[in-house]
Amino acid sequence: MSFHARPYLLFLALRGYVTFDYAWMFGAGQIRVDDCAAAMGIDLGTDELIEEAVALGYNGNSARQAMRWTVGRIALHTGIRHAGELTEVHITQALEAVRLFSERNDLHLFYPSAQNYRDNAAKQWITHLHQLQVVLFHRGQVASQPRKLMPSWKPPLVLPPRMQAVADKWLAAHRLTDAPLTVEKLEIALRKFGEWLAEHHPEVVSFADVTRDHCLGWAESLAETPTEKTGKPLGPVSRNQRISALALMFRDAAAWEYDDVPGFAPISPRDAPRTQQRIPRFIPDHELDLVMPIINEITCPFQRAALLVARWSGARRDEIRHLPIDCLDHYLDGTPRLRLPGRKTYKERAVPIHQDAADALQKVIDLRKTGTDRPFTDPRTGEQIRYLFMDHGKQLSLHYLFNTPIQQACMQVGLVVPGGKKDGPGVRGTISAHRFRHTVGTQLAERGAKLHTIMKVLGHSSVSMALVYAQISDQEVLHDYTSVLAPGAVIAGPAALDLKYGVLPDEAVHWLKSNFFKTELELGHCLRLPAEGPCECDLYLTCAKFVTTPDYAPRLRARLEVEQQLVQDADDRGWTREVERHTSIGRRLQSLLAELGEPSDPEAPETTGQRPCTGPIGA
Repeated sequence: MSFHARPYLLFLALRGYVTFDYAWMFGAGQIRVDDCAAAMGIDLGTDELIEEAVALGYNGNSARQAMRWTVGRIALHTGIRHAGELTEVHITQALEAVRLFSERNDLHLFYPSAQNYRDNAAKQWITHLHQLQVVLFHRGQVASQPRKLMPSWKPPLVLPPRMQAVADKWLAAHRLTDAPLTVEKLEIALRKFGEWLAEHHPEVVSFADVTRDHCLGWAESLAETPTEKTGKPLGPVSRNQRISALALMFRDAAAWEYDDVPGFAPISPRDAPRTQQRIPRFIPDHELDLVMPIINEITCPFQRAALLVARWSGARRDEIRHLPIDCLDHYLDGTPRLRLPGRKTYKERAVPIHQDAADALQKVIDLRKTGTDRPFTDPRTGEQIRYLFMDHGKQLSLHYLFNTPIQQACMQVGLVVPGGKKDGPGVRGTISAHRFRHTVGTQLAERGAKLHTIMKVLGHSSVSMALVYAQISDQEVLHDYTSVLAPGAVIAGPAALDLKYGVLPDEAVHWLKSNFFKTELELGHCLRLPAEGPCECDLYLTCAKFVTTPDYAPRLRARLEVEQQLVQDADDRGWTREVERHTSIGRRLQSLLAELGEPSDPEAPETTGQRPCTGPIGA
């Protein structure tokens, strides 16, 4: 009956007698509003929208389907008669209706399941609405920059009224300063904490009633309760984020003097699990040799340029995605120079770039010069910017620019490990676009670049971040390490025998190899292990854990000369005990030099045996 009555219902709506709920239109299926309007002599303005969508790069059939679906249904719901009357509010209302339709109790009458609706019909309709938003933005009819955001299927944040008021106020404050993704993570932490309280402590109806025991109990549950998505408890990083978010809420609420809060933070980031501090994962040369030819052959100019810029500039992915059209120029000597926007650090910077990357960028710049798209407003600076990596009137996603092509390249050359998406090939690539950034930093350090240069190229805000690359590429550390721990190394000292004959346990050797650069002393290395506790004396020359190498011979000889001078001075003053002490140290230094095969006197001919003491020390 509804189907046969539909032409009359459309007639009533287009004449302005009735309007329809979105739910009826979503459930009714196919409704040819545009054809009915044309038969009635009503122009809804869809033809102009289709032409503008095609000019932005959309396929004609796709644009026709999207514009007719969206404009027709918004017209039936609102009573508007032309696309020129559409506003951002209309699009927002339609998107919300798509989300709410999945929550209806009678959804099973129209779709097999809620998940089926979300994965198929809802996804298609949201794409149509997004395409309409893109066209309206570039004709200047809506102000918000087009971003395709799938509706959040998660339930809204619901807490007891007193707690809800505090949470809403706090989240609203952070929306003014933080990125949307950051605010979403803060909201998730509050939701999960509220759900745990409702289940285990329903008597708590105010944040002022929350105690440290409540917070610690929730933190423990994060490490034990399986998640719906993976069936496993959250990992340390995710637990750290949620605990830190809750601690931030309590700290902010106390500092901003909110009502109905404890006035202090009953939990802090120190209660979160510690996360492993990893060194940057650079890409080895042999893997670069495999994957770079594949990248150079990518047919999409956007993907090829984005990956080459990542390889040769060390820029972050989000910085590359937000490059403006005028990002490329040259130094005085002709070397290409790339201007990177201030994203994470809020600081612009200019870096030299390889000619291959510059050529790939120039091709994209030439493609974009003739575009008719409207500039976007940078949310950080407020400037009007025409971004480089745009197509179909919107910015290309990080997934399209980086993840998809680099994974395909890894698959082609066999750089894969088990893993990947559900129902996928069962493997994933070992290289990510971000590893190109680590590779640039490591190569700069290994080839002698100054720390300041590494900071400028990578956009680091602190020395400690750039120092990581210098530490893992320090050739002096490598040389010193091999001079002691490599097989056949020439070493001396009480610990030398333990190393030579392999009497140290495996865990001790592992610790030494991992922490060797921390053991350096003035004249050698202290091999005392953490389990042995702190050293209780400074007589390391005779300590059983001391070892030295020929590299320290100049320092040993210099120290020997000082000891000889101190012996002479103490003898002149009649300080017998001081003469004995410095004499003993001098003999020990001579013994170490002899064990290393080094002369005590740098001008004396080299010998391999024990040298006799000279001067006062030999007395």
